[in-house]
Amino acid sequence: MRLNYHHLQYFYAIATHGSIAKASIFLHITPQTLSSQLQKLEEQLGYNLFDRVGRKMQLNAMGNVTYNYAKEIFNLGDELQNSLKNHSEKFAFQFSVGVTDVIPKVFSFNFLKNIYTMDSSIKLICKETQLDTLLGELAVNKLDAILSDTSLPAHSAVKAFNHVVGKSGMSFFATQNKANDLEENFPNSLDGVPFFLAGEGTNQKINVLSWFEQIDVKPKIIGEFDDSVLANYFCQANYGVCCAPTIIESHVLEQFDLSVIGRTDQIMEHYYLISPERKVKHPAVQHLLNESQKLFPQ
Repeated sequence: MRLNYHHLQYFYAIATHGSIAKASIFLHITPQTLSSQLQKLEEQLGYNLFDRVGRKMQLNAMGNVTYNYAKEIFNLGDELQNSLKNHSEKFAFQFSVGVTDVIPKVFSFNFLKNIYTMDSSIKLICKETQLDTLLGELAVNKLDAILSDTSLPAHSAVKAFNHVVGKSGMSFFATQNKANDLEENFPNSLDGVPFFLAGEGTNQKINVLSWFEQIDVKPKIIGEFDDSVLANYFCQANYGVCCAPTIIESHVLEQFDLSVIGRTDQIMEHYYLISPERKVKHPAVQHLLNESQKLFPQ
């Protein structure tokens, strides 16, 4: 049975106003009718939503969950009305995208800015955090897609699909004098050299360390950073060597006083758009996938 939104609205009013009596005045409905409608909602959901303490009604655990969803549902309804009312002045539609927090900001910008070549009245909502958290929000339709450096985990409980955006090799950086000394015998020249890695659990850290092991090179790891920009600052201060995806190499050179030691395609960073659809229908996701061909030329 589909949720009865009238019942949900009555519940929301009771929870917001703190009592059936106050909610009945606000809704212009008798307390008896409101109490009956609340009981029907509780029966449909299979849970009591309030704990009755004397004359007071307090939301219990399931009541709080229901209230949070109800609040979001009715806020979205208000937003829909406002958007339609002011359509010519505001936005064609909203695109909500999650970005895993290990992806370099400049890459996220270069990729997502293409959304505005689709329609200048689009409102872009971007949330940045760990993949597990973003997948949870994708599962309950709070996100339209996720930009990630890792694919959807095998046997994930979330029904979603990977769409490959592109891939990039890795570039290695140091101050100019250090780079001049290290570039001739790269990558063997990195053996024993102070080195900055990406943070714990990232694909980049795993792949870089695996590559060093394969070529039998052992840099001296003196730092690990979740924020790649911070690693670049330490590298610029001549504390050691850092690396970044080759696709953002030009940006690193423009923003920091660094030089390239060398590059490798034996380390590959992959990028994906994860969406709820195998065959993409969402216009913004379709557009970004098409534009990614310009960002990652074959």
